[in-house]
Amino acid sequence: MLLLGLVLWGRGGRSRWLGPVLAGFGWAGLHAGWALALRLPAEWEGRDVEVSGQVVGLPEAEAGRTRFLFRVDPDGEQPEVLRGRLLRLSWHDPSGHEGGGNAGRAELRSGGRWRFGIRLRAPRGLSNPGGFDSERNMVAHRLGATGHVLRPETAQQLHTRNSIDGWRERMAQRIEMRAPASSERFIRALALGDTRGLTGTDWEQLRATGLTHLIAISGFHVGVVASFFAALAGAMWRLCPVLARNWPRPQAMAVVSLLAALGYAAVAGFALPTVRTVLMIGVAMAARLWRRPLGVVHSLALALIAVLAFDPLSLLMAGFWLSFAGVAWLVWCLPRTPAQAWFGFLSAQGVATLGLLPLTMALFGQASLAGPVANLLAIPWWSLVVVPLALLGTALEALHSGWGTGIWRLAAGCFDPSWRLFQWLGSTRVAMQWLSEAPVQALPLALLGAFCLLMPRASPGKPLALLLWLPMLCPPRELPAPGELELVVIDVGQGLSVLVRTAGHSLLYDAGPAVPEGFDAGDRVVLPALRALGVTHLDRIVISHADMDHAGGLDAVRRGIWPDATFAPEGADIERTLPCRAGMAWEWDGVSFRLLHPPVHFPYLGNESSCVLRVEGRYGAVLLPGDLGQVIERRLAREVPEQVRADVVVAGHHGSKGSSAPLFVNATGARLAVMSAGHGNRFGHPDAGVVRRWRRAGAEVINTADSGAIRIWLDADGMALRERRVSRARWWDAARFSDPGKVPAAILSDHE
Repeated sequence: MLLLGLVLWGRGGRSRWLGPVLAGFGWAGLHAGWALALRLPAEWEGRDVEVSGQVVGLPEAEAGRTRFLFRVDPDGEQPEVLRGRLLRLSWHDPSGHEGGGNAGRAELRSGGRWRFGIRLRAPRGLSNPGGFDSERNMVAHRLGATGHVLRPETAQQLHTRNSIDGWRERMAQRIEMRAPASSERFIRALALGDTRGLTGTDWEQLRATGLTHLIAISGFHVGVVASFFAALAGAMWRLCPVLARNWPRPQAMAVVSLLAALGYAAVAGFALPTVRTVLMIGVAMAARLWRRPLGVVHSLALALIAVLAFDPLSLLMAGFWLSFAGVAWLVWCLPRTPAQAWFGFLSAQGVATLGLLPLTMALFGQASLAGPVANLLAIPWWSLVVVPLALLGTALEALHSGWGTGIWRLAAGCFDPSWRLFQWLGSTRVAMQWLSEAPVQALPLALLGAFCLLMPRASPGKPLALLLWLPMLCPPRELPAPGELELVVIDVGQGLSVLVRTAGHSLLYDAGPAVPEGFDAGDRVVLPALRALGVTHLDRIVISHADMDHAGGLDAVRRGIWPDATFAPEGADIERTLPCRAGMAWEWDGVSFRLLHPPVHFPYLGNESSCVLRVEGRYGAVLLPGDLGQVIERRLAREVPEQVRADVVVAGHHGSKGSSAPLFVNATGARLAVMSAGHGNRFGHPDAGVVRRWRRAGAEVINTADSGAIRIWLDADGMALRERRVSRARWWDAARFSDPGKVPAAILSDHE
């Protein structure tokens, strides 16, 4: 395609317009193929290998581990399949201390060279409604594999190479030590683009106020710096007219502004918004040097072409669309004639808010109603006061250690009052609105609606454009009718979380895994999935037992969507819960719910005390046994055989050998058995023998590790299901089918 496009483009004629289109698709396809070719081959997963290379970017230190990017040397003794590859590694220290072994993870620095043993796996993420697509992010950054360092005590630290990231890290440490503790993390982010210190609460408040685009170095900040240095160069040329004899003032201003933008972008780690701004400034500078007239539209178009020519996979990043779409809206909507500064700023803010709202809702599933107000205050104050002070302090500190301390403290003093105001604004109920996941066609319709609303005032029928927003604001939720039920097995990795919905009620069974001071599936996976599915209220939460792979995400879920009641086994030591006991039953919308285990006075025995829930609608039943072991499974199959019969069973203990007793499997008579297990988990779940056992009993077996989130309907049409990795298949994920949509479970092919 690339070659054919170049030929058509060069030949001219009527078909010339087709040339750039084909060439662009071909070039993007080549980069996609190259990115996929960098992935670790399946036969290398789980192997222990020794590599040498260099730490890239800024390592992220957490309690018990440090995560960092590592570029393997292109030569040496390491395996050929890894040479030159970019890896994302974790250096674990179970004690939680900063040190580990001879050198210790505390010595991990940007630019540092190391030799150590690692264990790798191919890039793979979770697949859920509303969830972050980590596989897309990894392929866009050309990550070849993820893994962890083995035997940290044997790691060898080699010589360190100087790099811009190393300078950024040293400067970030100085800010951390010398700026006030209340805001040093924000000063680091604004001065260096280093957001490692921001907490989850900080990001929640930034999203609620629509200020995430400002807290790290943004394109607007680069433009401010470039404009300042251009004005400084212009002043120098005016004060010393002799300089203009050798170099005209407009050209000098253009070159100085580009150099300043390049330097600032380097300090920010060349993030996409800064690169886009630098390219636009570069295009304008080239036009000045060659004395060619060039408008803003042409500058934006040439910058877009430059970004995509350099990296077509930028299309996979949300920042690409927000950056270029924001500038495009401003170029199209704002008047060409000068206006009052404050009125122009208000107009720009309104245009950017309305124009980018469809993209924000589609990309992040949320809309910040407080964003326009917060941006009106934050853009001029942070960009024109706080950021220049933070940069001035950094520049002085670079000249001499200690010179930047006073300026950083002044920047913090200017930042703190505004942040307290934005914290209050973000905590209000109207600050953030979460939206259900919309169909693909909703985004272009909403963009068309925004285009119509931003037309000149005299344009007829503008209010009707609001109708084009309805598919985005009110998407179809596919809720069951009375007597029907829906089951959503969320892809939480090695853990369990299941949403059960009737016509008007919702129940969450388990809340996914969580690691102290680490990954919390409740916050990162379950809550976004519930919001994307349109769940705004939970009538009940049932926690099968207290193991962290089932109850770890409970606190995060309850912070986001507080339930009417939470049930757990008696003695499970889970706060603010009611005991679940066999015999408890209730009915919602023609669907009955019954707890089968544990009985009254049953001691808490971990897995064996799991709350077993049976849900029966008019068209079928579902059984949720938690991590129940074979002993209790056999007892239930003998004592209440009619209660364990179900069309759908979420197999106990993720499909381990200790569950799914033959008597129990046969007693259920299940048509579908769902395994909730992590891809390549160290326990080997689901066990191959257990999978064969369910299949011999006549059940279709599917696994969240292969299918992603699984939605199952038991309705008047029978049993139907939709697998996330199938219905939303992308070229970078592991889906093997096109898009069957909502299909009968009986005709699904073998997934194992």
